[in-house]
Amino acid sequence: MEKKVLKIEGMSCEHCVQAVTNALNVLPGLEGVTVNLEGGTVSFSYNPSILQFSAIKTAIIDAGYEAAE
Repeated sequence: MEKKVLKIEGMSCEHCVQAVTNALNVLPGLEGVTVNLEGGTVSFSYNPSILQFSAIKTAIIDAGYEAAE
């Protein structure tokens, strides 16, 4: 498992936190999703043999937010 922290742009409320959390929790090979509204970050662990990192960023973008390392 690899651990990552991404900066999330565009979150302003708890609904945003839930939207990002829900978008990521459905991905296989992703664990321990923690979204921090105040810090504007999401941290997680993922298995690169199951899930490509680009798919994680795409899920965040599809939920309506920007993701940066």
